[in-house]
Amino acid sequence: MTAHAFSLVFLAFLLFSTGLQLWLKTRHLRHVLAHRAAVPADFASQIDLAAHQKAADYTAAKVRFARLAIGWDALLLAGFTLGGVLGLFDQLARGWLGSGIGAGLALIALLTVANGILTLPFSLYSTFVLEARFGFNKVTPLLFVVDLVKSTVLGALLGLPLVALVLWLMEAAGALWWLYAWAAWVVFGLAVMAIYPTFIAPLFNKFTPLADAALKDRIDALLRKCGFASNGVFVMDGSKRSSHGNAYFTGFGRTKRIVFFDTLVERLEPLEVEAVLAHELGHYKRRHIVKRMATMYALGLATLALLGLLKDSDWFYAGLGVAAPSTAAALLLFFLALPVFTFPFAWLASRGSRKHEYEADAYAAEVSDGAALVSGLVKLYRDNASTLTPDPLHSLFYDSHPPAALRIAALRRAAA
Repeated sequence: MTAHAFSLVFLAFLLFSTGLQLWLKTRHLRHVLAHRAAVPADFASQIDLAAHQKAADYTAAKVRFARLAIGWDALLLAGFTLGGVLGLFDQLARGWLGSGIGAGLALIALLTVANGILTLPFSLYSTFVLEARFGFNKVTPLLFVVDLVKSTVLGALLGLPLVALVLWLMEAAGALWWLYAWAAWVVFGLAVMAIYPTFIAPLFNKFTPLADAALKDRIDALLRKCGFASNGVFVMDGSKRSSHGNAYFTGFGRTKRIVFFDTLVERLEPLEVEAVLAHELGHYKRRHIVKRMATMYALGLATLALLGLLKDSDWFYAGLGVAAPSTAAALLLFFLALPVFTFPFAWLASRGSRKHEYEADAYAAEVSDGAALVSGLVKLYRDNASTLTPDPLHSLFYDSHPPAALRIAALRRAAA
């Protein structure tokens, strides 16, 4: 393939992918607003019209904002690649530090900083305008800055050594460099998962052991019933950033812990909290986490193998605006361009995730109270202003969870 031909192929896929995303967002916007006037019958007893309309308006505002972000991201990508910005950064890094790993790290840092600065206004608007307008934002400007500094420093401390190792392997490990790089990535990912609960997450939030004795006894009984051993049940001060509620598992092996947002514990009844936890336990018992990790690592291996084929192809660099090949440029160009070609297949990942959600719900109905999970989920839909009427095609591409109506219907059948 020639560089010119690849430029045209990339541009065609960029336009198609961007157009597809914008079309899906527009469908979603129209569908949600078309169903704004009435609460779906299955939810009418628990969600009033005002809450339903707030969810519709919140969704509409997010979709309109997302369309702007999609267009801006496409312009940035085109500018970084076809526009030659990445090539310019590459020349600057080489001029400063030559052609070694140091220059490669400088190139990656330049692009990361530039992208961060150019997308920062969208993050600020989302947090301080959009989320605040609907009463969800609790982040102060000071906390926003502190979080940004912490995440940047942490990303550099963890990410730069891994990137340096990968760049070294790309240059020194021969034709199978991608296999060694994949192994390093797997080890790194597992290590971060192991240390995240006790060393990383506490940098951003406060975690306290669950203090409600009655609720803790209920949860301990459920854990024994399901044969799940954890390193503790904790409540996270999620309310200092948002009024949204959630629950999750984190870590693996002996570092596993269960985390509830304080907002979730405050809003749900004890039986509902237990049912929500039973759903999360369903992911563990049905081995969804292992399956997802296996899929992720398998796709990562295939992705790096593909990069191994492209790394020495001059047309790949020239077609994306970089004149002189380098390992860092190959890495950046590949992962910048990859989403353009893969987004049309995003529905495959969403379909697999939804299947797992249905299975976890069914497990929760077996070991806990399915009706309590239904009522708990409906409260979360209401309090988080989640739309009850998503566009089916948009949901197919973007939503990792089934639409509310389908999920609740399946849960009621399981509970019955």
